[in-house]
Amino acid sequence: MSTFQELGLNEDLLNAITDMGFVNPSDVQAQAIPLLLNEERDLVALAQTGTGKTAAFGFPMLQKIDVSSRTTQGLILSPTRELCLQITNELKQYGKYCNGLNVTAIYGGASITDQARQVKRGAQIIVATPGRMKDMISRKLVDISKIQYSVLDEADEMLNMGFYEDITDILSHTPDDKSTWLFSATMPREVASIAKKFMYDPLEITVGNKNESTSNVSHEYYLVNARDRYQALKRLADAHPDIFSVIFCRTKRDTQKVAENLIESGYSAGALHGDLSQNQRDLVMKSFRNKQIQMLVATDVAARGIDVDDITHVINYQLPDEIETYTHRSGRTGRAGKTGVSMVIVSKSELRKIKSIERIIKKQFEKKDIPSGTEITEVQLMSLANKIHTTETGDEIDKYLESINDLFVDTSKEDLIKKFFSVEFNRFFNYYQKSKDLGTVDARDGGEGRVSSNDTRYFINVGRKDGFDWMKLKDFLKEKLELGRDDVFKVDVKESFSFFNTEKTMQEKVLAFFTDFKHEGRFVNVEVSENKGRSGGGRRRDGGGRRRDGGGGRRRSDDRRSERRSSDRNDRKPRRSDDSGNRGDRRSRRSNDDKPRGRRSENSNSNFSGSDRPRRSRRK
Repeated sequence: MSTFQELGLNEDLLNAITDMGFVNPSDVQAQAIPLLLNEERDLVALAQTGTGKTAAFGFPMLQKIDVSSRTTQGLILSPTRELCLQITNELKQYGKYCNGLNVTAIYGGASITDQARQVKRGAQIIVATPGRMKDMISRKLVDISKIQYSVLDEADEMLNMGFYEDITDILSHTPDDKSTWLFSATMPREVASIAKKFMYDPLEITVGNKNESTSNVSHEYYLVNARDRYQALKRLADAHPDIFSVIFCRTKRDTQKVAENLIESGYSAGALHGDLSQNQRDLVMKSFRNKQIQMLVATDVAARGIDVDDITHVINYQLPDEIETYTHRSGRTGRAGKTGVSMVIVSKSELRKIKSIERIIKKQFEKKDIPSGTEITEVQLMSLANKIHTTETGDEIDKYLESINDLFVDTSKEDLIKKFFSVEFNRFFNYYQKSKDLGTVDARDGGEGRVSSNDTRYFINVGRKDGFDWMKLKDFLKEKLELGRDDVFKVDVKESFSFFNTEKTMQEKVLAFFTDFKHEGRFVNVEVSENKGRSGGGRRRDGGGRRRDGGGGRRRSDDRRSERRSSDRNDRKPRRSDDSGNRGDRRSRRSNDDKPRGRRSENSNSNFSGSDRPRRSRRK
């Protein structure tokens, strides 16, 4: 089908489509809309971010509900506040000619009283984040017992964020005979399980292949020493003067730090992460959409609501802990039929992740070199020349021209051009002629497989045999320790033990909580892993250097010996002594991922430094 008229939509929706300038439906819209309009059944739709999934479920829902009724008939669950608001605004635009339509957004960070008041006025469709929706149900501020349609949008990300229990609880308050439509960019096991649990014989449509990246995005990686990561980021930005990008970091701390250093270096940048208030997030996103911010540094969770079609580049400053998340990141660019580039800055130890991502997205990465200073200077100079050449002139400047002409009366055209462009040329040339070559990678560079000086890596004696995978363990730790989604990272689950990271400031809290802690009748033991990163050392210590007695002195030659050790300790209470000395050689050899890999720079902030470069002019 080539037009929206052929999909079976009514006149009100077609008029709105005309007003919005839509001409042809996307692939997911062309497949999903006729199915949902003509049948009352469940649907699983797999399509990349930016392919028009909101319209794919939005148009059928708007056409099927009764706008003359004040009963809530449709419920859409989305993972973040930004995405919740985005869906709400789009549905309002689609239904602008549907008289009596009321679409209400329910999300955290705003007045629950105001939201309850909007629902009470008669919201036929509710778009909600799981946490706030569950809260409103428990307070009896919303009634979803008569809904006919439920949508799980970005289902993989909702489960990735630990909303499984919330979704289960919310859907338990809905009728069994409703139609459930699940939309997702990827199809991990967790999404398949939720489809099996909450849906009956669903149809499945796939745009492209499962988990595959959109063909509009090209993928590149740049190999650097871990300590040169920030310098590499600046060079990539300088090599693309018109860049309009999202830069992804793993943690809130790194996100804020990178954004601050970019601003200090003179770039137009901003941070988006979970520690910002709703008002701060709104201001940042408004500036980004208006292109007052050219480089938005974000965590994966915060970026879920970014719906901007003109993003030219996605830069993976750090690769995500979960490989599937890369698909969501790269989907921020190459939207609405445009092309985009997804760049990855990697250290030597992370190269294996590139191969894993290639298998998932079914695309090949192109290895590229970090641009040299000479290349950047040339690019910047020609960019300036093109901008000047295409600049439209007005009469407003005429009154100043006489004074300017008098100043250059004895200057030839050639000299004037040379002087003019030397201002920009000298700035980049002088900076980059002093900078080092980032293309030489130290063979001993440990990359980010090691723990940074601001992180702590822990050993925990539970693993796959205890029913944990990386997502379940992350959710377990987040719930027990009352931490945020970004506060637990680098989760690595083995057969009978696992590893995870937190910021070092949380170390005391983590160790204190798991002192004498039992889970399902047995003790769960958490200790600081041997991998101390920059601080060196190959022994596990509790906070404060306390030694854990019992079974010391045995070395581990492989993961199987670690598993036997973990199994032996599972059912007995950990004993501590007040001896402040070092531990023996216990667990001195963890899995390969946690072995020290040579020395790292003593300057723990070297990969963030922006002070060695003169402040550049702020981009407009």
